[in-house]
Amino acid sequence: MRTEKKKTHFICQLCGYQSSKWMGKCPNCNEWNTLVEEEILSNATSRNTLTGIGGEGEVPQSVSEIETNEASRIKTGIGEFDRVLGGGIVFGSVILIGGDPGIGKSTLLLQALNKIASSDYKVLYISGEESIRQTKMRAERLSALSAQLFVLAENSLEKIIKEVHALKPKVIVIDSIQTMYTLELQSAPGSIGQVRESAARLIMLSKSNEISTFIIGHVTKEGAIAGPRVLEHMVDTVLYFEGDRGHPYRILRTVKNRFGSSNEIGVFEMKEFGLSEVFNPSEIFLNQRPIDVSGSVVVPCMEGSRPILVEIQALVSPTNLGIPRRTSIGVDHHRVSLLAAVLERQLDTHLYNKDIFLNVAGGVRVDEPAVDLGIVVAIASSVLNKPVDTKTVFFGEVGLTGEVRGVSQIEVRLKESSKLGFKSCILPEVNRERLHTDLPMELSGVSSVKEVLKFLS
Repeated sequence: MRTEKKKTHFICQLCGYQSSKWMGKCPNCNEWNTLVEEEILSNATSRNTLTGIGGEGEVPQSVSEIETNEASRIKTGIGEFDRVLGGGIVFGSVILIGGDPGIGKSTLLLQALNKIASSDYKVLYISGEESIRQTKMRAERLSALSAQLFVLAENSLEKIIKEVHALKPKVIVIDSIQTMYTLELQSAPGSIGQVRESAARLIMLSKSNEISTFIIGHVTKEGAIAGPRVLEHMVDTVLYFEGDRGHPYRILRTVKNRFGSSNEIGVFEMKEFGLSEVFNPSEIFLNQRPIDVSGSVVVPCMEGSRPILVEIQALVSPTNLGIPRRTSIGVDHHRVSLLAAVLERQLDTHLYNKDIFLNVAGGVRVDEPAVDLGIVVAIASSVLNKPVDTKTVFFGEVGLTGEVRGVSQIEVRLKESSKLGFKSCILPEVNRERLHTDLPMELSGVSSVKEVLKFLS
Protein backbone atom coordinates (compact mmCIF):
# COMPACT_ATOMS: atom_id res chain seq x y z
CA MET A 1 0.00 0.00 0.00
CA ARG A 2 1.28 3.40 -0.91
CA THR A 3 1.73 5.65 2.12
CA GLU A 4 0.93 9.32 1.94
CA LYS A 5 4.01 11.54 1.99
CA LYS A 6 4.30 13.65 5.10
CA LYS A 7 4.18 17.37 4.54
CA THR A 8 6.89 19.46 6.16
CA HIS A 9 7.95 23.08 6.40
CA PHE A 10 10.95 24.93 7.82
CA ILE A 11 10.63 26.98 11.02
CA CYS A 12 13.14 29.42 12.49
CA GLN A 13 13.99 28.25 16.01
CA LEU A 14 14.50 31.84 17.21
CA CYS A 15 11.57 33.84 15.87
CA GLY A 16 9.12 31.22 14.52
CA TYR A 17 9.29 32.32 10.86
CA GLN A 18 7.92 29.62 8.53
CA SER A 19 9.09 28.81 5.01
CA SER A 20 8.26 26.09 2.50
CA LYS A 21 11.97 25.65 1.69
CA TRP A 22 15.22 25.79 3.60
CA MET A 23 17.17 29.04 3.72
CA GLY A 24 20.56 29.69 5.27
CA LYS A 25 19.49 33.05 6.71
CA CYS A 26 16.13 33.76 8.31
CA PRO A 27 14.60 36.78 6.51
CA ASN A 28 12.68 37.78 9.65
CA CYS A 29 15.37 37.86 12.38
CA ASN A 30 18.43 37.79 10.05
CA GLU A 31 20.05 34.91 11.95
CA TRP A 32 21.98 32.16 10.15
CA ASN A 33 21.29 28.39 10.21
CA THR A 34 18.20 28.62 12.42
CA LEU A 35 15.59 27.06 10.05
CA VAL A 36 14.73 23.46 10.97
CA GLU A 37 12.42 21.11 9.08
CA GLU A 38 9.27 20.13 10.97
CA GLU A 39 6.21 18.10 10.07
CA ILE A 40 2.94 19.90 9.38
CA LEU A 41 0.21 18.69 11.71
CA SER A 42 -2.86 17.13 10.10
CA ASN A 43 -6.30 18.63 10.59
CA ALA A 44 -7.25 15.76 12.93
CA THR A 45 -4.21 16.39 15.12
CA SER A 46 -4.91 20.10 15.23
CA ARG A 47 -8.49 19.47 16.29
CA ASN A 48 -7.42 17.08 19.02
CA THR A 49 -4.99 19.66 20.33
CA LEU A 50 -7.06 22.80 20.22
CA THR A 51 -10.57 21.67 21.20
CA GLY A 52 -11.98 20.63 24.51
CA ILE A 53 -11.27 23.56 26.86
CA GLY A 54 -14.92 24.42 27.19
CA GLY A 55 -16.17 20.92 26.39
CA GLU A 56 -18.28 19.64 23.50
CA GLY A 57 -21.58 21.31 22.80
CA GLU A 58 -20.69 24.74 24.20
CA VAL A 59 -22.97 27.52 22.95
CA PRO A 60 -22.66 31.32 23.26
CA GLN A 61 -24.05 32.72 26.50
CA SER A 62 -24.83 36.22 27.68
CA VAL A 63 -22.08 37.46 29.94
CA SER A 64 -24.69 38.66 32.44
CA GLU A 65 -26.10 35.13 32.77
CA ILE A 66 -22.82 33.27 33.29
CA GLU A 67 -22.54 32.03 36.87
CA THR A 68 -19.23 32.61 38.62
CA ASN A 69 -17.90 32.42 42.13
CA GLU A 70 -15.30 34.61 43.72
CA ALA A 71 -11.84 34.13 42.21
CA SER A 72 -10.72 31.10 44.17
CA ARG A 73 -7.01 31.17 44.86
CA ILE A 74 -4.56 28.80 46.46
CA LYS A 75 -2.20 30.50 48.90
CA THR A 76 1.36 29.29 48.45
CA GLY A 77 2.35 30.28 51.98
CA ILE A 78 5.15 32.46 50.54
CA GLY A 79 3.98 36.06 50.86
CA GLU A 80 6.25 37.54 48.18
CA PHE A 81 5.23 34.81 45.73
CA ASP A 82 1.53 35.37 46.42
CA ARG A 83 2.05 39.11 45.87
CA VAL A 84 3.38 38.75 42.32
CA LEU A 85 0.59 36.28 41.51
CA GLY A 86 -2.04 38.81 42.57
CA GLY A 87 -2.93 37.17 45.89
CA GLY A 88 -2.35 33.48 45.18
CA ILE A 89 -2.72 30.86 42.44
CA VAL A 90 -6.02 31.00 40.54
CA PHE A 91 -7.54 27.55 39.97
CA GLY A 92 -6.94 26.40 36.39
CA SER A 93 -4.44 29.16 35.59
CA VAL A 94 -1.24 28.60 33.60
CA ILE A 95 1.86 30.47 34.79
CA LEU A 96 5.08 30.73 32.81
CA ILE A 97 8.25 31.50 34.78
CA GLY A 98 11.63 32.23 33.19
CA GLY A 99 15.09 33.25 34.34
CA ASP A 100 18.79 32.56 33.98
CA PRO A 101 20.12 29.07 34.78
CA GLY A 102 20.70 28.62 38.51
CA ILE A 103 18.75 31.75 39.47
CA GLY A 104 16.31 29.76 41.68
CA LYS A 105 13.23 28.93 39.57
CA SER A 106 13.07 25.24 40.47
CA THR A 107 13.99 25.98 44.08
CA LEU A 108 11.16 28.50 44.53
CA LEU A 109 8.54 26.26 42.92
CA LEU A 110 9.58 23.21 44.92
CA GLN A 111 9.31 25.24 48.14
CA ALA A 112 5.91 26.59 47.05
CA LEU A 113 4.62 23.11 46.16
CA ASN A 114 5.67 21.80 49.55
CA LYS A 115 3.73 24.55 51.37
CA ILE A 116 0.67 23.97 49.17
CA ALA A 117 0.89 20.22 49.86
CA SER A 118 1.04 20.99 53.58
CA SER A 119 -2.43 22.53 53.19
CA ASP A 120 -3.74 19.11 52.09
CA TYR A 121 -3.66 19.83 48.34
CA LYS A 122 -2.25 17.12 46.10
CA VAL A 123 0.57 18.55 43.92
CA LEU A 124 2.85 17.09 41.24
CA TYR A 125 6.39 18.16 40.29
CA ILE A 126 7.31 16.92 36.79
CA SER A 127 11.01 17.09 35.98
CA GLY A 128 12.36 16.55 32.49
CA GLU A 129 15.91 17.36 33.53
CA GLU A 130 16.46 15.37 36.75
CA SER A 131 15.75 11.85 37.97
CA ILE A 132 13.38 11.39 40.90
CA ARG A 133 16.35 10.65 43.19
CA GLN A 134 18.07 13.90 42.21
CA THR A 135 14.84 15.77 42.86
CA LYS A 136 14.52 14.03 46.26
CA MET A 137 18.05 15.17 47.20
CA ARG A 138 17.12 18.76 46.41
CA ALA A 139 13.83 18.40 48.29
CA GLU A 140 15.72 17.17 51.37
CA ARG A 141 17.99 20.22 51.27
CA LEU A 142 14.91 22.47 51.09
CA SER A 143 12.99 20.43 53.71
CA ALA A 144 10.26 19.92 51.10
CA LEU A 145 9.11 16.46 52.14
CA SER A 146 5.33 16.71 52.37
CA ALA A 147 3.45 13.43 51.77
CA GLN A 148 1.12 15.17 49.29
CA LEU A 149 4.03 16.30 47.09
CA PHE A 150 4.51 13.83 44.25
CA VAL A 151 7.45 13.71 41.84
CA LEU A 152 7.56 12.43 38.27
CA ALA A 153 10.60 12.26 35.96
CA GLU A 154 9.19 12.21 32.44
CA ASN A 155 9.57 13.94 29.07
CA SER A 156 6.73 12.38 27.06
CA LEU A 157 3.69 14.62 27.07
CA GLU A 158 1.33 11.70 26.46
CA LYS A 159 2.61 9.87 29.56
CA ILE A 160 2.48 13.07 31.63
CA ILE A 161 -1.17 13.69 30.72
CA LYS A 162 -2.01 10.07 31.58
CA GLU A 163 -0.39 10.35 35.04
CA VAL A 164 -2.06 13.70 35.73
CA HIS A 165 -5.49 12.20 34.98
CA ALA A 166 -4.71 9.28 37.29
CA LEU A 167 -3.33 11.36 40.21
CA LYS A 168 -5.71 14.35 39.87
CA PRO A 169 -3.41 16.99 41.47
CA LYS A 170 -4.50 20.60 42.03
CA VAL A 171 -1.13 22.10 41.04
CA ILE A 172 1.55 20.78 38.68
CA VAL A 173 4.99 22.09 37.70
CA ILE A 174 6.59 21.41 34.31
CA ASP A 175 10.38 21.68 34.57
CA SER A 176 10.98 22.60 31.82
CA ILE A 177 8.85 23.08 28.69
CA GLN A 178 11.94 22.83 26.44
CA THR A 179 12.52 19.22 27.53
CA MET A 180 8.98 18.02 26.75
CA TYR A 181 7.94 16.35 23.51
CA THR A 182 4.83 14.88 21.93
CA LEU A 183 4.88 11.77 19.74
CA GLU A 184 2.67 13.52 17.21
CA LEU A 185 5.69 15.53 16.04
CA GLN A 186 8.97 14.13 14.74
CA SER A 187 11.07 17.17 15.68
CA ALA A 188 13.42 17.19 18.67
CA PRO A 189 12.42 18.47 22.12
CA GLY A 190 12.95 22.21 22.44
CA SER A 191 12.09 22.97 18.82
CA ILE A 192 9.51 25.61 17.97
CA GLY A 193 6.89 23.02 17.03
CA GLN A 194 7.38 20.87 20.12
CA VAL A 195 7.30 23.83 22.53
CA ARG A 196 4.18 25.31 20.94
CA GLU A 197 2.33 22.00 20.72
CA SER A 198 3.31 20.89 24.24
CA ALA A 199 2.26 24.22 25.73
CA ALA A 200 -1.09 24.15 23.89
CA ARG A 201 -1.93 20.68 25.20
CA LEU A 202 -0.87 21.56 28.75
CA ILE A 203 -3.07 24.66 28.67
CA MET A 204 -6.00 22.55 27.46
CA LEU A 205 -5.34 20.05 30.25
CA SER A 206 -5.17 22.83 32.85
CA LYS A 207 -8.33 24.65 31.76
CA SER A 208 -10.51 21.58 31.29
CA ASN A 209 -9.57 20.03 34.66
CA GLU A 210 -9.12 23.15 36.83
CA ILE A 211 -5.46 22.29 37.42
CA SER A 212 -3.10 25.19 38.13
CA THR A 213 0.05 24.72 36.05
CA PHE A 214 3.51 26.26 36.38
CA ILE A 215 5.68 26.05 33.27
CA ILE A 216 9.41 26.74 33.63
CA GLY A 217 11.01 28.15 30.48
CA HIS A 218 14.66 28.48 29.56
CA VAL A 219 15.86 31.93 28.50
CA THR A 220 18.05 33.06 25.63
CA LYS A 221 21.27 35.01 26.04
CA GLU A 222 19.23 38.21 25.58
CA GLY A 223 17.12 37.27 28.62
CA ALA A 224 13.86 36.42 26.77
CA ILE A 225 12.11 33.08 27.21
CA ALA A 226 13.36 30.67 24.56
CA GLY A 227 10.86 29.37 22.01
CA PRO A 228 7.98 31.01 20.17
CA ARG A 229 6.86 34.41 21.41
CA VAL A 230 3.28 33.19 21.17
CA LEU A 231 3.98 31.08 24.28
CA GLU A 232 3.80 34.20 26.46
CA HIS A 233 0.47 35.17 24.87
CA MET A 234 -1.05 31.73 25.47
CA VAL A 235 -0.49 31.59 29.24
CA ASP A 236 -2.31 33.58 31.92
CA THR A 237 0.70 34.89 33.83
CA VAL A 238 4.34 35.49 32.91
CA LEU A 239 6.98 35.83 35.64
CA TYR A 240 10.69 36.60 35.28
CA PHE A 241 13.33 35.80 37.87
CA GLU A 242 16.03 38.48 37.91
CA GLY A 243 19.24 38.84 39.85
CA ASP A 244 23.00 38.60 39.77
CA ARG A 245 24.70 35.44 40.95
CA GLY A 246 27.20 37.65 42.75
CA HIS A 247 24.38 39.03 44.93
CA PRO A 248 22.19 36.93 47.25
CA TYR A 249 19.01 38.82 46.35
CA ARG A 250 16.57 37.70 43.66
CA ILE A 251 13.65 39.65 42.19
CA LEU A 252 10.57 37.90 40.83
CA ARG A 253 8.78 40.27 38.47
CA THR A 254 5.29 39.97 36.96
CA VAL A 255 5.33 40.85 33.26
CA LYS A 256 1.77 39.74 32.52
CA ASN A 257 -1.10 38.73 34.79
CA ARG A 258 -4.72 38.23 33.77
CA PHE A 259 -5.78 37.91 37.42
CA GLY A 260 -3.87 40.79 39.04
CA SER A 261 -1.71 43.83 38.41
CA SER A 262 1.39 43.49 36.27
CA ASN A 263 4.88 44.73 37.11
CA GLU A 264 4.59 43.59 40.73
CA ILE A 265 7.81 42.33 42.25
CA GLY A 266 8.74 39.95 45.03
CA VAL A 267 12.17 40.04 46.64
CA PHE A 268 13.95 36.94 47.90
CA GLU A 269 17.31 36.14 49.40
CA MET A 270 19.15 32.98 48.35
CA LYS A 271 20.42 31.10 51.39
CA GLU A 272 21.95 27.69 52.03
CA PHE A 273 18.58 26.02 52.49
CA GLY A 274 16.64 27.79 49.75
CA LEU A 275 14.99 31.13 49.10
CA SER A 276 13.66 33.26 51.94
CA GLU A 277 11.41 36.30 51.69
CA VAL A 278 12.69 39.86 52.06
CA PHE A 279 9.90 41.79 53.81
CA ASN A 280 11.49 45.26 53.59
CA PRO A 281 13.39 45.54 50.27
CA SER A 282 13.98 49.29 50.64
CA GLU A 283 15.98 48.79 53.82
CA ILE A 284 18.05 46.06 52.15
CA PHE A 285 18.86 48.15 49.06
CA LEU A 286 19.91 51.15 51.18
CA ASN A 287 21.76 49.13 53.81
CA GLN A 288 25.30 49.95 52.60
CA ARG A 289 24.68 53.42 51.20
CA PRO A 290 27.73 55.73 51.59
CA ILE A 291 27.33 58.96 53.59
CA ASP A 292 28.25 62.45 52.32
CA VAL A 293 29.54 61.18 48.97
CA SER A 294 28.84 62.95 45.71
CA GLY A 295 26.87 61.08 43.03
CA SER A 296 24.56 59.18 45.41
CA VAL A 297 20.79 59.87 45.39
CA VAL A 298 17.79 57.98 46.82
CA VAL A 299 14.62 57.69 44.73
CA PRO A 300 11.25 56.18 45.82
CA CYS A 301 10.11 53.99 42.91
CA MET A 302 6.85 52.15 42.33
CA GLU A 303 7.00 48.48 41.36
CA GLY A 304 3.37 47.63 40.71
CA SER A 305 1.59 48.65 43.92
CA ARG A 306 4.75 48.45 46.07
CA PRO A 307 6.98 51.46 46.83
CA ILE A 308 10.70 50.69 46.95
CA LEU A 309 13.52 53.10 47.76
CA VAL A 310 16.62 52.58 45.64
CA GLU A 311 19.99 54.27 45.53
CA ILE A 312 21.16 55.68 42.20
CA GLN A 313 24.92 56.16 41.90
CA ALA A 314 26.64 58.23 39.23
CA LEU A 315 30.29 58.66 38.36
CA VAL A 316 31.39 61.31 35.86
CA SER A 317 35.05 61.36 34.84
CA PRO A 318 37.15 62.77 31.95
CA THR A 319 37.37 60.42 28.99
CA ASN A 320 40.43 59.28 27.07
CA LEU A 321 38.35 58.15 24.11
CA GLY A 322 37.12 60.00 21.07
CA ILE A 323 33.53 59.14 21.95
CA PRO A 324 32.62 59.30 25.67
CA ARG A 325 30.98 56.28 27.26
CA ARG A 326 27.43 56.24 28.62
CA THR A 327 27.19 53.09 30.72
CA SER A 328 24.21 52.27 32.92
CA ILE A 329 23.13 49.28 35.00
CA GLY A 330 19.55 49.06 36.18
CA VAL A 331 18.17 51.87 33.97
CA ASP A 332 17.76 52.35 30.23
CA HIS A 333 21.03 53.70 28.81
CA HIS A 334 19.13 55.66 26.14
CA ARG A 335 17.30 57.50 28.91
CA VAL A 336 20.60 58.29 30.64
CA SER A 337 22.04 59.79 27.43
CA LEU A 338 18.91 61.90 26.97
CA LEU A 339 18.98 63.23 30.55
CA ALA A 340 22.72 63.93 30.29
CA ALA A 341 22.03 66.12 27.25
CA VAL A 342 19.28 67.99 29.15
CA LEU A 343 21.60 68.51 32.12
CA GLU A 344 24.41 69.75 29.89
CA ARG A 345 22.12 72.46 28.54
CA GLN A 346 20.77 73.42 31.99
CA LEU A 347 24.18 73.44 33.72
CA ASP A 348 25.78 75.35 30.85
CA THR A 349 28.72 72.97 31.08
CA HIS A 350 30.30 70.37 28.82
CA LEU A 351 29.71 66.64 29.23
CA TYR A 352 30.77 65.60 25.72
CA ASN A 353 34.33 65.04 26.96
CA LYS A 354 33.32 63.03 30.05
CA ASP A 355 32.36 59.41 30.65
CA ILE A 356 29.14 58.85 32.59
CA PHE A 357 28.61 55.66 34.57
CA LEU A 358 25.27 55.06 36.31
CA ASN A 359 24.25 52.21 38.58
CA VAL A 360 21.16 51.25 40.60
CA ALA A 361 22.58 49.65 43.75
CA GLY A 362 21.36 46.22 44.80
CA GLY A 363 20.81 44.75 41.34
CA VAL A 364 17.25 46.06 40.94
CA ARG A 365 16.05 47.47 37.60
CA VAL A 366 13.80 50.56 37.45
CA ASP A 367 11.90 51.74 34.37
CA GLU A 368 9.41 54.39 35.45
CA PRO A 369 9.86 58.09 34.46
CA ALA A 370 9.81 59.17 38.14
CA VAL A 371 13.50 58.25 38.47
CA ASP A 372 14.49 60.95 35.95
CA LEU A 373 15.02 63.61 38.59
CA GLY A 374 17.16 61.27 40.68
CA ILE A 375 19.36 60.46 37.66
CA VAL A 376 19.83 64.15 36.84
CA VAL A 377 20.71 65.04 40.45
CA ALA A 378 23.13 62.11 40.74
CA ILE A 379 25.00 63.13 37.56
CA ALA A 380 25.06 66.81 38.58
CA SER A 381 26.30 65.89 42.06
CA SER A 382 29.20 63.92 40.55
CA VAL A 383 30.07 66.64 38.01
CA LEU A 384 30.08 69.40 40.62
CA ASN A 385 31.51 67.12 43.33
CA LYS A 386 28.79 68.26 45.72
CA PRO A 387 27.09 65.61 47.89
CA VAL A 388 23.31 65.42 48.34
CA ASP A 389 21.69 65.58 51.79
CA THR A 390 21.48 61.96 52.97
CA LYS A 391 17.99 62.48 54.44
CA THR A 392 16.47 63.77 51.17
CA VAL A 393 14.73 61.84 48.41
CA PHE A 394 14.06 62.99 44.84
CA PHE A 395 11.51 61.96 42.24
CA GLY A 396 9.91 63.46 39.14
CA GLU A 397 9.87 63.17 35.36
CA VAL A 398 12.21 65.44 33.39
CA GLY A 399 11.31 66.79 29.94
CA LEU A 400 13.64 67.74 27.11
CA THR A 401 13.35 71.46 27.90
CA GLY A 402 14.37 70.87 31.52
CA GLU A 403 10.88 71.04 33.03
CA VAL A 404 9.99 68.71 35.92
CA ARG A 405 6.67 66.95 35.33
CA GLY A 406 4.33 65.37 37.83
CA VAL A 407 4.09 61.64 38.57
CA SER A 408 1.53 59.37 40.23
CA GLN A 409 1.10 57.72 43.65
CA ILE A 410 2.78 60.52 45.61
CA GLU A 411 1.37 59.64 49.03
CA VAL A 412 2.60 56.04 48.86
CA ARG A 413 6.13 57.13 47.93
CA LEU A 414 6.27 59.70 50.73
CA LYS A 415 4.92 57.28 53.33
CA GLU A 416 7.62 54.71 52.51
CA SER A 417 10.31 57.40 52.58
CA SER A 418 9.16 58.72 55.96
CA LYS A 419 9.04 55.19 57.38
CA LEU A 420 12.74 54.75 56.56
CA GLY A 421 13.75 57.99 58.26
CA PHE A 422 13.98 60.51 55.38
CA LYS A 423 13.16 64.05 56.47
CA SER A 424 12.71 65.94 53.20
CA CYS A 425 11.60 65.34 49.63
CA ILE A 426 12.13 67.22 46.36
CA LEU A 427 9.17 66.57 44.07
CA PRO A 428 7.40 68.24 41.12
CA GLU A 429 5.66 71.48 42.01
CA VAL A 430 2.42 70.32 40.38
CA ASN A 431 2.32 67.34 42.76
CA ARG A 432 3.13 69.41 45.84
CA GLU A 433 0.26 71.83 45.13
CA ARG A 434 -2.28 69.00 45.09
CA LEU A 435 -0.82 67.10 48.03
CA HIS A 436 -2.47 66.97 51.44
CA THR A 437 -0.49 64.99 53.98
CA ASP A 438 0.47 65.19 57.63
CA LEU A 439 3.72 63.24 57.28
CA PRO A 440 6.68 64.73 59.21
CA MET A 441 8.59 65.59 56.02
CA GLU A 442 9.68 68.88 54.48
CA LEU A 443 8.32 69.00 50.94
CA SER A 444 9.90 71.24 48.29
CA GLY A 445 8.33 71.59 44.86
CA VAL A 446 10.41 72.31 41.75
CA SER A 447 9.37 73.15 38.21
CA SER A 448 12.70 72.90 36.38
CA VAL A 449 16.09 71.22 36.61
CA LYS A 450 17.77 74.56 37.46
CA GLU A 451 15.66 74.83 40.61
CA VAL A 452 16.75 71.35 41.71
CA LEU A 453 20.49 72.12 41.50
CA LYS A 454 20.30 74.58 44.40
CA PHE A 455 19.70 71.65 46.74
CA LEU A 456 23.24 70.39 46.14
CA SER A 457 25.30 71.39 49.20
